Amino acid sequence: MSLIVKICGLSTPATLDAALQAGADMAGFVFFPASPRHLDLARAHQLGAQVRGRAVKVALTVDADDATMDGIVEALRPDLLQLHGKETVARIHEIRQRFGLPVMKAIGVETSADLAELPGYAAAADRVLFDARPPKDATRPGGLGVPFDWRVLENLALEIPFMISGGLAASNVQDAVRITRAGGVDVSSSVESAPGVKDPEMIRDFIRAARAAATSLREATSHVG
Repeated sequence: MSLIVKICGLSTPATLDAALQAGADMAGFVFFPASPRHLDLARAHQLGAQVRGRAVKVALTVDADDATMDGIVEALRPDLLQLHGKETVARIHEIRQRFGLPVMKAIGVETSADLAELPGYAAAADRVLFDARPPKDATRPGGLGVPFDWRVLENLALEIPFMISGGLAASNVQDAVRITRAGGVDVSSSVESAPGVKDPEMIRDFIRAARAAATSLREATSHVG
């Protein structure tokens, strides 16, 4: 199974095209006003049309109400909904039923204790994203460029796919994949020249590094035994 690479927080036609041309599997769009990557619905519609089936469109929301979600789904026509707030298991069920779309639930991780609620989320969502737990004074739950201790996820057994994010970069993605055996990686701030400003060359470098990491893991696995 190949590694899924998601570039999140895309906000311009040029950087979206750079991600698509470099082979990103998922294009993430942020709908959260506190984020420097926040999109209005008009731009979301424009960028969503640009994807044209070349990647999975992911709408990232944070504790959004139904009316907000309605507008986002109408504008972007996403393939996957990423819930990055404090959404409950019941809320995940509501969203999946209302929109008929798969859901990826983000879980902030610092220690193994943060995995206590994982079984409930894994039973409700279609995919899980492990991100670094933000500091208490943070104004947003992700995109902070800080990694967590990937060893927390060593030997993790999940029946649904999972991805990792938080401080991933071309320089460390191989270690992250090797330790966690994650099925996907998600990057945002580490491919930016300034908050919210994606850099095409950094995007290309990250995707190349992620593909190399996946190849190295496959080769190492095939040599075992």
